[in-house]
Amino acid sequence: MGRRPILAREAIFAEALRVVDEEGADALTVTRLARRLGVRAASLYNHVAGREEIVDGIRDLVVAEMDLDALESGPWPEALARWARSYLAAFARHPNAAKLLATTTIRSSLTLGMYERAVVLLGRAGWPSDQVVTVFTAIESFAIGSALDLAAPSVMIDPPEGETPLLADALRRNPPERAMAAFELGLTALLLGLAAVRNEARDG
Repeated sequence: MGRRPILAREAIFAEALRVVDEEGADALTVTRLARRLGVRAASLYNHVAGREEIVDGIRDLVVAEMDLDALESGPWPEALARWARSYLAAFARHPNAAKLLATTTIRSSLTLGMYERAVVLLGRAGWPSDQVVTVFTAIESFAIGSALDLAAPSVMIDPPEGETPLLADALRRNPPERAMAAFELGLTALLLGLAAVRNEARDG
């Protein structure tokens, strides 16, 4: 009789993230995860409370790939820029996790601690307390959308020959790394806009 696999929470969460990466968020079920780990579903419940806790574990793994220390160094626009780039990189590696994590209530300590750092950073920079969550949510939303753009096919806009000549010419002139160029341009514009909003709030 073979020995039963020894489970650890870290191994469960890592395998769950692999399921999402390889098969998509809809494939993440306790039954399928248990099968991939070589155990019965009931065995997983000795280690995790259920799917919600597994999703929290996945979130921790993705957030751990981000540069959280960026939120504690330098002027706030530079700190947010570093954080946003690392946020983009993490979700670009795990695009299938984007929808799952963006539509699930956040309870993980690592993620909440990340937000706490963001609140401290923005508060120190003079942002009104009723705007700090909106500010870091705007950065997150932009980074997640850009990560999905990075995961898209290399040719996203493919007009028929002669139908839209100006668009075709613009596409030919577009930088080869379209998604990254769009992210950097958008991030610059977003941070400049946020700075203007912050200054207006302080002067008002």
